[in-house]
Amino acid sequence: MHDLSFRDRAVFLAGPETLVVADLHVGRDEVSGVEFPLGERADLRERLDGLLAHYKPAVVVVAGDVLHSFSQISPAVTASLDELADCCHDAGATFVLVAGNHDTMLSEVWDGPIHESYRLTDGTVVCHGHETVDEDAERYVVGHDHPAIEIEGQRRPCFLFGEGTYRDADVLMLPAFNCLAAGVPVNTMQTSDFQSPFVTDVDVFCPVVYDTDSHETLTFPPLGEFRKML
Repeated sequence: MHDLSFRDRAVFLAGPETLVVADLHVGRDEVSGVEFPLGERADLRERLDGLLAHYKPAVVVVAGDVLHSFSQISPAVTASLDELADCCHDAGATFVLVAGNHDTMLSEVWDGPIHESYRLTDGTVVCHGHETVDEDAERYVVGHDHPAIEIEGQRRPCFLFGEGTYRDADVLMLPAFNCLAAGVPVNTMQTSDFQSPFVTDVDVFCPVVYDTDSHETLTFPPLGEFRKML
């Protein structure tokens, strides 16, 4: 993981100068009845702006579930997605969308390319992770399961890293970027509990937590060992 940098539910890959986020679920606030103090659109935009300023990526990839609703898209959702694309454009970054299982209507609001998977220059393949892909890779970066971990009664979004766990390639699963997605605690989850086929043995995956207070990245032992300590 030496080339990976974690921050605010996102990962930056230094080699290909690429920032990856997953599970934006734009429009989730409209159906959840829960609102941010500044609104979902402002929260997503400001956090993405902060990541763009910090990393200055050449490419930003959204690893699926760009949208939340399967059946209807409001003008507010379209405006939110346009703002995120504009943020990337203004920062000089290419904005790339990978489709997830929620994105049945993505082509209605996005006239650019929509990818099933996206290969980076270092051989990493980014996909949503809800189904397998035909492409071989050195590493797969996925979303879909919204992982979190509970430590001392506090639920924190987490990344899951498995070395050589899928077709001998590394797998990195990202938490949901939308803060309304609190995450699914992986503490007691078994492999069969995961929806993603990229998790073939959860016990060997290491939870990774970005501490927003100390701005430190905390990497824990594999879940098979770590859950005994919790």
